[in-house]
Amino acid sequence: MTRFWLATGAAVLVAGALAWVGTSKVIAAKGTADDYLSWNAGQSGVVTTKSGLQYKVLEPGDGKEKPGDADVAAVAYRGTLQDGSVFDENPRATFPVKDVVPGFSEALKLMPRKSKFRVWMPPKLAYGENPPPNSPIKANAMLVFDITMEDFKSRAEVEAMQKMMQQMQGAQGGQPGGPPQGMPGQ
Repeated sequence: MTRFWLATGAAVLVAGALAWVGTSKVIAAKGTADDYLSWNAGQSGVVTTKSGLQYKVLEPGDGKEKPGDADVAAVAYRGTLQDGSVFDENPRATFPVKDVVPGFSEALKLMPRKSKFRVWMPPKLAYGENPPPNSPIKANAMLVFDITMEDFKSRAEVEAMQKMMQQMQGAQGGQPGGPPQGMPGQ
C-alpha cells in the first residue's frame, strides 16, 4: 500500500510540474514583455546583460575581436515579435553599429565575426513607446532577433573602400553609389 501512495504522489508531482511548465510558456507567449523576459531568463544558455538585453549564443564565431561604436557591421538578421511573427529580415545588411536601436547595437558589440546570436530586446532597448509608423511593431513591444555577424570594419576602412569604388566607377563611366542600405532601427 505504501508503494501505491508513493507512486500516486510521484504522479501528482510530475503532472503538476508539467502543467506549470505548460502554463509558464503560455504566460510568456501571451503575457507582457516583462512576463516573457522573466520566463526567458531561466531558459538554458540565456544570458541577461546589465541593461536587460538577453541573448543566447547559437554559434560562437571566430576569434575574440568584436565591433565597437565606430565600426560598420555586415550582418544577416531576422526580427520577430513576441508571438513569433516576422516584422523584418535581411540576409545582407550593412550599417554603423551606433546607428541602430540600442539593443541591436549592444548585441552587435558582443558578437565576434561569424557568430550567430538570438537576442531578446526589452521595449526600452528597442522602440519603447514610439515604434516606426505603419509598422507591425506596437508600443512597448519586446523584439527578438536572430543575428549573424558576417564581418565588421572601421568606418575609415569602409569610407576608403567606398571612395576607391567611386573612383573605379568614375573611371569606367558609371555612377558612384550611395551609402550602404539596410539599417534596422532607422
